[in-house]
Amino acid sequence: QVQLVESGGGLVQAGGSLNVSCTTSVITFYLYDMGWYRQAPGKQRELVAVITTSDTTNYAASVRGRFTISRDNAKSTVALQMSSLKPEDTAVYYCNAHYKTDKNDRYDYWGQGTQVTVSS
Repeated sequence: QVQLVESGGGLVQAGGSLNVSCTTSVITFYLYDMGWYRQAPGKQRELVAVITTSDTTNYAASVRGRFTISRDNAKSTVALQMSSLKPEDTAVYYCNAHYKTDKNDRYDYWGQGTQVTVSS
């Protein structure tokens, strides 16, 4: 059973910074692509950032240059550093672990989410 636990959310003023992190129970963490998604009220969940098993990163256009995703394979954790925050960044942020087998079977695991609120 894969478990992901996010932490670090909270309330911050616009222009400020906040870090969220995700601790996993995955022993073979290095085999998983890790991502952060967010869901604002009334909106669909959207990809924020992803970091692959080879440390390749990709960001949503709306956060590129402001957010940084990183991973620590030794600690089985993934973090998201957020700066220059805007009110539109307000959402529940979810950690995702994505695994693809040699037969192209795909598995996704999710954390419970952590609230990030940016006040104007």
